[in-house]
Amino acid sequence: MDWDDLRVFLAVVRDEGLSRAGRRLAMDPSTVGRRIARLEQDLGQPLFVKSPQGYALTTEGSRLLPHAEAAERALSGAANALGQAGELTGQLRIGAPDGCANYLLPQVAAQICDAHPGLEIQIVALPRVFNLSKREADFAIAVSRPESGRLVVQRLCDYHLHLAAHADYLAAHGQAASLADLTGKRLIGYIPDMIFDRELDYLAPLLERSGAEAARLTSNSVSVQMQAIRAGAGVGIVHDFAIPFAPGVQPLLAEDFSLKRSFWMIRHADDRRSERLNLLADRIAQGLRTEVARLENAAFANRGA
Repeated sequence: MDWDDLRVFLAVVRDEGLSRAGRRLAMDPSTVGRRIARLEQDLGQPLFVKSPQGYALTTEGSRLLPHAEAAERALSGAANALGQAGELTGQLRIGAPDGCANYLLPQVAAQICDAHPGLEIQIVALPRVFNLSKREADFAIAVSRPESGRLVVQRLCDYHLHLAAHADYLAAHGQAASLADLTGKRLIGYIPDMIFDRELDYLAPLLERSGAEAARLTSNSVSVQMQAIRAGAGVGIVHDFAIPFAPGVQPLLAEDFSLKRSFWMIRHADDRRSERLNLLADRIAQGLRTEVARLENAAFANRGA
């Protein structure tokens, strides 16, 4: 049995289809299909059945899965053991909500890659919770602690959010001296039915306290929301760590309204034995804490707050 065929098998299991697995493996879907057919021929057993939802494991495929995952862990451990002491190599995929992925992880990843030139880091920004059991990512960053699953969960740090607007919008529509002054101003926020985690429902407490109208310009992406605010389209609730990336955008009513949230790092339970992943988790955690503190301080430094 060829390990490379098992690698293709795991990709199809995790992506539930040839096309998505092909993108993960940088292979043509037809090549993926041939590799699966070859593995099935070698084993003399069907491993998948095509269903309306994609490729589903047969009973034989389910029996093979834990052995393929064990082989994957063993090879990862061997690569780590044979590498230079303290040197991190190979590929790492991090899944994160787009605020973290856009404003924090690029700097953190760059610092880690500078220290470990043999390492490739992939940052996947998606507005949803990652499925680690399907190996969509090695690590996931989340805004709430998961309540189930075979996972290793680590609290990384707190971060803060405030109201913000561009100076041009405030010049055109008036400053805000209190929450009551938000009445009549256009609010920017999440599309309500696309909020995938209750911790992202930033506007609900603001609307309850201020009496302002619901958001009229919405997106499922905090980065799009920030760009709308930067364009002078209205007032929104933004991560303090994002404000330094948006010239002209300034915090509003910081004494009257603020939110605190937390980032959590989530890993598959089977990975806790990997020295390589443990080291990477430490580097990422330390880097995120440092970067959140630096950018939050910068967000208010220009205002003397």
